[in-house]
Amino acid sequence: MDVTGHRKRSASLHDVATAAGVSCRTVSRVINGHPGVRPATRERVLAAVTGLDFRRSATALAPARGRRVPQRLTVDLADSEGPVLHGANGALYGLSDDGVPSDAVLAPLKITTITQKPEGGAQHPNGDALTVAASFFRNGGGEIYVLLQDVHAAWPYEDLGIDDYLPRVDAVVREVAARADRDRFVHVPFNEPDQIWYHLDVADRAEYEAGRDRFLRDWKTVCRRIRAIDPDARIAGPNEAAFHARLLTDFLAFARREDVLPQVVTWHELDSSSLRDFQAHYDAYRAIERDLGIAPLTVGIDEYANRRDLSVPGQLVQWVSMFERNKVYANQAYWDAAGDLSGNVARGGVPNGGWWFFRWYAGLTGDTVRVTPPQPHTVDTLQGLACLDPARRQAQVLLGGSAGDADVVVRNVPPAVFGRTVVATVAEAAWSGYEGAHPAPRVLARTRVRVAGDGSVTVPLRGLRRMSAYRIVLTPAGRGTPAPVPVPWSASYEAQDAAVTGGRVRTQGTVSDPNGYAASGTKTVGSLDSLSSKVDFTVSVPADGGYDLAILYGNGSGGPATQRLSVDGGAPVTVVCPSTQNRAHTGRKDLRVELSAGPHVLTLAKGDGEVTLDRLDLTARTGAPSAVYEATLADVGGEPSYDYSSSAGAGTGALSLRGGDRAVFDVYAPRDGYFAVVARASAAVELALHGETVTAEPGRPLRLYLAAGNNRLTVTAGHARVRSLDVSGDGSAAGTLSYGAADAALTGGARLVECVHARGGRRVTGLGNGPSGTARFTVDAPRAGRHLLVVHYAHDDRRDNGHAYNTDIVSRTADITVGARDPLRVTFKNTWSPDDFWTLAVPVDLEEGHNTIAFGNADGAAPDIARIELGRVVG
Repeated sequence: MDVTGHRKRSASLHDVATAAGVSCRTVSRVINGHPGVRPATRERVLAAVTGLDFRRSATALAPARGRRVPQRLTVDLADSEGPVLHGANGALYGLSDDGVPSDAVLAPLKITTITQKPEGGAQHPNGDALTVAASFFRNGGGEIYVLLQDVHAAWPYEDLGIDDYLPRVDAVVREVAARADRDRFVHVPFNEPDQIWYHLDVADRAEYEAGRDRFLRDWKTVCRRIRAIDPDARIAGPNEAAFHARLLTDFLAFARREDVLPQVVTWHELDSSSLRDFQAHYDAYRAIERDLGIAPLTVGIDEYANRRDLSVPGQLVQWVSMFERNKVYANQAYWDAAGDLSGNVARGGVPNGGWWFFRWYAGLTGDTVRVTPPQPHTVDTLQGLACLDPARRQAQVLLGGSAGDADVVVRNVPPAVFGRTVVATVAEAAWSGYEGAHPAPRVLARTRVRVAGDGSVTVPLRGLRRMSAYRIVLTPAGRGTPAPVPVPWSASYEAQDAAVTGGRVRTQGTVSDPNGYAASGTKTVGSLDSLSSKVDFTVSVPADGGYDLAILYGNGSGGPATQRLSVDGGAPVTVVCPSTQNRAHTGRKDLRVELSAGPHVLTLAKGDGEVTLDRLDLTARTGAPSAVYEATLADVGGEPSYDYSSSAGAGTGALSLRGGDRAVFDVYAPRDGYFAVVARASAAVELALHGETVTAEPGRPLRLYLAAGNNRLTVTAGHARVRSLDVSGDGSAAGTLSYGAADAALTGGARLVECVHARGGRRVTGLGNGPSGTARFTVDAPRAGRHLLVVHYAHDDRRDNGHAYNTDIVSRTADITVGARDPLRVTFKNTWSPDDFWTLAVPVDLEEGHNTIAFGNADGAAPDIARIELGRVVG
């Protein structure tokens, strides 16, 4: 396969042969389907050709006859759109509490705006703007939009008249105005006035004008009231539920005349058609401004996307690309539970596929550049965004939204920045469900590519998956060749295509059902609630060995549910599927199976409770999980330089750190435990994690304790070239301290109860609700130092506010006291049921020998605790 699209076949065979470590003749034999090639060699060649898995690579290498012409997405590095804004990464009610979601998943995203309710507002049980401000701002957040009408309890808001509303507005504005950081809040006086209170979306002109005139009077009254309290207050509006040129024209003309223009003009884009129509809406809005003589105002789309879009990288890239192209701010909608960044964070600090897409988006630097997709302004098609950063000598392309094949053509590659040869690195962020953990995105290919005579580079992508997003990074190619990318065999199997007994196939998350939940292939198999219910998946694997099996499922049964897994009718094993928000809110269960080469039938049959099945993923297990985190793609501080003199190893060069510089890596761990971390550097570096700092010698593994989910590791050095952090392991528990519920000394209302779902069979309940309800563990630390305290907890606290489309869960807090130190208040997110135990990791310092760790909450209920574990950060 010709990687560049401009080179002779013999040259491309050489590139593939070099990457795969075989001869050109072997590559040719694979392409021509010669039967005499060993399977392992064939797989290695196919992975080198496209960087995709065996199944998709085979399709990519099929003869051209009968194949559709690949789509073409063109990037023009010479056509700048201006500095990257990162404006489309916000969320409505994305934060619920201080600590939910965790700092480790907030900080990497560089979120510019969020929308929350006023402090103490009755609309929802959490998500108060001032409560979440501390965590938002300490993690680099930009501005908080305060949705003033969410002081009301009813939905739609109870209309008690403007005289009733004004005192509520006064209280909110005064509280914000008293803060030192008041300039980081934006007041939104009205929410969806075209539908609520004023009914401005009607066709009848007389009815519209009556509602319009009342709305404009009230807008002026509220704006002047806000500015009477805080003359520098920033205001956003009119905040329509949908774009209405008629209302915006009347509103802006009135607001300009009466001197009550907002600083931010807001409306919502909440339908699949927005992917087609937003550009026309935006252009029409700017035309209205010009016609009225109004200088361009900031635009904020403070609600966007449907349930089917949230958490899905391939959907999100379509939305984000159009907002970033137009340099507008945008917040994802709030359809379900607060505190998960609109469906992009599982549990409290665990990334899913959507989170990784936004992490990529946050990593764009320099200027965005013109991207021409195959079908502009068309729903559910291949779209993308791209950037060029001459200072870092990087170009990045994010794309997705369509299945099949595509050629990404990058034009006008500047030779002064990249030279005549580049390294193209391709990675995939897949859909892992709303609640399914996603490891660091897999690198599919890393290839040296010669820039063509016309200044272009073509990167062929084959077998794209519609729900995935892809990142292409171009960096200068130095000496040497990037190491081959080990891409294991994998395959996916849809539940709706399997043999279903005693179940029903449901379609959801389509263009015609945009607020249906996302599902792989837009279908799931549910109603598996009879004793005979089962789904038989016919699979085929290329070799004997161990395979990682991922089950995408939903469980809204109110507690852990089980399936019985059998292979080819053999003895079943019980698979426990933790609760998800509801039966359509997909999670992911990972386990391992041993299979012989060839076809098999994997059966999932009903156990306890009801599980909805979406898809199975099988991936060849080639060893302990590992990932390479390139230094040139890390977050940086100071003024490090980028060195691309060598393409060996990871292939993307090295980051040169000196005093005052730092590189921050986002490292994923599948579970709490010890992992091997290796710094690929030219000299010793300092590595900081969870408040502990350790010296990392070049190439020498460190045994570090990581928390399940994302971990931020900071590297500094006096002078060192850092190529990557390499992380491997399954999360060893060797050397950790573990204490069950029965080990705790209990006081007050705290008591020990039996629990079949808790490890050890018992849990502590009744903690808190006053100063006397405590649990105290005595732990014996072999060495003093910084540890991670991992709490296995559960609770299902809810406050139903009567909104059918929201899941009004609330968090609980506990005060954790270590020895004689001051207590630390920690927030524990709801676990969907009282019998589902999650973990939360808290850094603590222990003395050598005996230490006491006490849990309590004088102000309310604390979560139930099944056990605690402690691992020294540096093992």
